[in-house]
Amino acid sequence: MQGNLAAVDIGILFLYCCVLVAMGVYYKRKCRTAEQFMVADRSIPAWAAGLAVMSAYTSSISYIATPGKAFDSNWHPIIFSLCIFPVAWLVCKYAVPYYRKTKLISVYSFLEARLGSWGRVYAALAFVLYMIGRVAVILYLASLLVGTFVPWNIAVVIIVIGFITIIYTLLGGMEAVIWTDVMQSVIMIAGILFCAVSLSLHVFSGPQPLIQAAIDNNKFSFGSLKFTLTSPKHLFDRTIWVMIIYGVTENLRSLLADQNYVQKYCSVPTVREAKRSIWIAMLIYIPLTAVFLYIGTMLFAFYSQGNELVNVPGMVNEEGKVVGDRVFPHFIATEVPAGLKGLIIAAIVAAAMSTVDSALNCSATVLLLDFHKRYFNPDIGQRASVVFLRLATVVWGLLGTGAALLMIGAKSALDVWWQISGIFGGALLGLFLLAFLRVRLRLWQGLVSIGASCAVISWGTFARNLPESWQWAQCSLDRIIVGAVGTAALLVVAGLFGLTNRKPPLLSCESKKGGLRPKKKSHNCTAAVVFTNQQARCIYFGTRLDCLRSAGRSSRQYSWHPFLHSGAHR
Repeated sequence: MQGNLAAVDIGILFLYCCVLVAMGVYYKRKCRTAEQFMVADRSIPAWAAGLAVMSAYTSSISYIATPGKAFDSNWHPIIFSLCIFPVAWLVCKYAVPYYRKTKLISVYSFLEARLGSWGRVYAALAFVLYMIGRVAVILYLASLLVGTFVPWNIAVVIIVIGFITIIYTLLGGMEAVIWTDVMQSVIMIAGILFCAVSLSLHVFSGPQPLIQAAIDNNKFSFGSLKFTLTSPKHLFDRTIWVMIIYGVTENLRSLLADQNYVQKYCSVPTVREAKRSIWIAMLIYIPLTAVFLYIGTMLFAFYSQGNELVNVPGMVNEEGKVVGDRVFPHFIATEVPAGLKGLIIAAIVAAAMSTVDSALNCSATVLLLDFHKRYFNPDIGQRASVVFLRLATVVWGLLGTGAALLMIGAKSALDVWWQISGIFGGALLGLFLLAFLRVRLRLWQGLVSIGASCAVISWGTFARNLPESWQWAQCSLDRIIVGAVGTAALLVVAGLFGLTNRKPPLLSCESKKGGLRPKKKSHNCTAAVVFTNQQARCIYFGTRLDCLRSAGRSSRQYSWHPFLHSGAHR
């Protein structure tokens, strides 16, 4: 695959990039406040937010890797998509109404309300660091593909894609992100449907349809039914149970605890619209995944001669084996006609940009709300907030682009960093589940629980292929469920701590002249701040009782009981 794009293909790519920048400039006039930059003033229609959420699920990775998995193995990734149904129902039933009722923008503020500031800081820091690695990987893979079609150095392609994405994201904010995602989703869906139709015409035509090769090799299987969670020797042996565990936990983490998704469905006007946007996204993403897998299966049939694959130089690695991730790009380079080839490449770039722009906008939002405004400048004004958001977008965009450039020559080092980011980010889902279950934790208990999760994920990540003397410590679990096991470890440890934390008895106080007094002598209100002739609302902070003043009449009885968590206050 050399630089074989025709002039019309290059023209399509150039026009596409110009439209993106123009959309950023257009929406800049609507982006004058921090809320407009972060959630588009909550004015986005449900269908547009749904397409934006769907585009966050897909990227250049899924555009190439999902057909590659179907080519190498079978349809087991479809189980991941089908697990979205129960997860989406749970999120719409319990999470979305609460998120909308509290009008949150940063989803990590929810952790502070339920667990304490330590949960918010940890989750927000893990997210923004993880986003640098995600942006780097997506830019690198998309540029690696585009670089095979244009006579440019891959570093130039990375810089161009990164620069254009930064420009329209910092100018137009979330509104530009969502409406460019809508356009990019349409381009992506059109490109993938064309490839599916084109392959079908090749595979199902002729006296002996090529599809028989895929059927004979069991390519339409959903996976093994063996009840085992161990790492398979081949992807064919990956079990349905592994995919169910992976699908439930990953989809729950995305829709419940990932700022990329929550910020988009919180940009619509009402709770009903937010729920609708999630269902629109899922009802598009599931059949789209099936189309990706169908393309991978059709590619296997297309390049099969009987039961043997054709050895084409563009599809094989250094060992002479056909690599699934290289087959779809090779098909685009050799089989797609000029003009349409530019559309397909634009679709792959669109898949990358729609993920990167969301990562940049959400990272800027988290940096403002969870760090700068929360701890450094609580009274920051609207104009200064917008300036900070745009500056953070540029800085995080440059960090992601720089990390992508480092991957060209030091990919192994970046892989280790990516794994480390995954280790510390693996506790996010567990923290949100603890928050929804209202488990009471002290600071040290929360840190120990996170440490247990990180230790389990580290073991599952690195304890592979150990020497014979260390076989007892080796992890044999399938790699894709290591994060789920880490989440389970956090829940178990935190749950045990929660059981040991005694709930203080119900305390009744009454307001009398001179201040707040305990109703019974056995109760202790000595730690309370006294407000004469004022109503007091009592909140429990771990082992300390504070009474916060609010307006009201005196000589009235007040009942008090602690929140089911420590460190939270409203």
